[in-house]
Amino acid sequence: MKVLELGHVNLWVSSVERSSAFYRDTLGFAEVARGALGGRQVAFFSLGERHHDLALVEMGGPAAPLGPRQPGLNHIGLKVGDSLDDLRRMRDLLVALGTVPHHYVQHCVCQSMHVLDPDGNTIELYVDADPGTWAHSPEAIVCSDPFDLD
Repeated sequence: MKVLELGHVNLWVSSVERSSAFYRDTLGFAEVARGALGGRQVAFFSLGERHHDLALVEMGGPAAPLGPRQPGLNHIGLKVGDSLDDLRRMRDLLVALGTVPHHYVQHCVCQSMHVLDPDGNTIELYVDADPGTWAHSPEAIVCSDPFDLD
């Protein structure tokens, strides 16, 4: 037995309504269900290939601020296209909707920008580089340099 794929991400959020608006209206996830489980508000989202890719569960109070570099979620990576032009279009859409990327990273195997969701979780929006980069040199993934998207 082995894990076959990463199935979904489940996040605790301080407000299902506020976080749903971000993932649905800003990042384009389709909301497929909403309700209550165990007395908590929940919302489920899909990118179209499976029942859900993202679940949001309201934790019932304000989020405690996360400290830098503590155990837990570092970021969620979401592929947004196949070219730097796709990444630029996503950046322009985000800025128009009031979400400004806080940094851009050249990972050699992909190029990305990072934004924060309403609870401060980092979302990495990326486009892959040439697959030959990592297929022939898997160690190329150990690369993280700032870059200018313009």
